[in-house]
Amino acid sequence: MIDISHSMILYGEDRITPAKKVAMALAELITTRYPKDTLDIIVFGNDAWQIKIKDLPYLEVGPYHTNTIAGLELAMDILRRRKNQNKQIFMITDGKPTCMKQGIRYYKNSFGLDRKILSKTLNLAVQCRRLKIPVTTFMIASDPYLQDFVREFTKTNNGKAYYSNLENLGSFIFEDYQRNRRKNV
Repeated sequence: MIDISHSMILYGEDRITPAKKVAMALAELITTRYPKDTLDIIVFGNDAWQIKIKDLPYLEVGPYHTNTIAGLELAMDILRRRKNQNKQIFMITDGKPTCMKQGIRYYKNSFGLDRKILSKTLNLAVQCRRLKIPVTTFMIASDPYLQDFVREFTKTNNGKAYYSNLENLGSFIFEDYQRNRRKNV
């Protein structure tokens, strides 16, 4: 899951380019070293949708909020249909969820942690845990306020979180992917 919300380029920081590079390198690793593994790439802004590996280099940030809920729901739907024993979600993001869909309308709140959005996101973290789908979050922002949300999400899912600057994001992702491959092979 790759966050393509507007905040990925906000405040003069380009967070989307390192996220894309890491996703492309991870895709290369999986397709060459672990050809039996499957990789589905989801991007999330106001909504979430799948993209092909070949589209990763052209990925752009939009004028979107962060609908982590839509991304998690789509990832869970995809993984439920898989027969693979090893299932995991890697989420590359810079912050908190700020959007969710209610019927046909979007409920958005960019200011603070909205309890309604936060509660639904944490409920999905619990669902992933029950389905034995760990979520590993790669946080690419250093704001302690945003890191608090990632800590709470990680604790709720019983997953992992890595707090990274833009330079060392890739090493964390590869280490975690390979560690999980070795553990369950």
